Amino acid sequence: MVPIEEEKRSSLSKSIAKSALFQHLKEEEMAEVFESLFPSEAVLEDTIIQQGDEGDNFYIIDEGAVDIYVNDKKVVNLGEGGSFGELALIYGTPRAATVKAASDVKLWGIDRDSYKRILMESTLRKRKIYEQFLGTISILEHLDKWERLTIADALEAVSFEDGTEVVQKGEIGDDFFIIVDGTVAVTEYKEEGTQVDEILLQPSDYFGEISLILDRPRAATVTAQGDLRCVKLDRNRFERVLAPCMDAMKERMKKYEGFKA
Repeated sequence: MVPIEEEKRSSLSKSIAKSALFQHLKEEEMAEVFESLFPSEAVLEDTIIQQGDEGDNFYIIDEGAVDIYVNDKKVVNLGEGGSFGELALIYGTPRAATVKAASDVKLWGIDRDSYKRILMESTLRKRKIYEQFLGTISILEHLDKWERLTIADALEAVSFEDGTEVVQKGEIGDDFFIIVDGTVAVTEYKEEGTQVDEILLQPSDYFGEISLILDRPRAATVTAQGDLRCVKLDRNRFERVLAPCMDAMKERMKKYEGFKA
């Protein structure tokens, strides 16, 4: 296979950075990914994958967006950093959905054999860990399987020691957190620095969304109470995979107006 030129490698590195699927690969596995991926393009309304066809490639979206349809019903929109096409490759079944370009799209593709060799095990392991957990989070209850799998693929695991300030009042908000194990204290302060009140959040609770939704600095400090394990989404992934939940989150925001982490 012809090595990817440096310019393409740089572009591909930026694209992969948008996708959480590749974050835990070993260095040699990443090298295999670089060598296996090939560029592909589609224009608005092109059909990239047709439901019922045999699966051949897995795709990562570099630029643009796609719509996914099941039985001609649109189920989800995926943007930059999103990925699709793996189900037929993992299970050896016909394509379970149709994927159409929602704009002009630039993609990176990987063939069936390379996907199964490099990415399948890590994808299945991650989904097994998080799919059931995501079902315990109230704002995600109404999501379908496709939307939950999209979120599971985008999550990044993070850990914090007791006393760590995960979010600090006044800082720019770049991440959204869901608690997997442990407890945090959310503390709001008056302008002069005196503490106003404190609430505790437990597993399946989340924080950080208000700063991202309203695009303003953190208005509260969130501190780990004991060892803490979370999963997080950066701003781009948050806006992409949680779009179906925005109304529910905005409604919940009204219930704790005093705590704006």
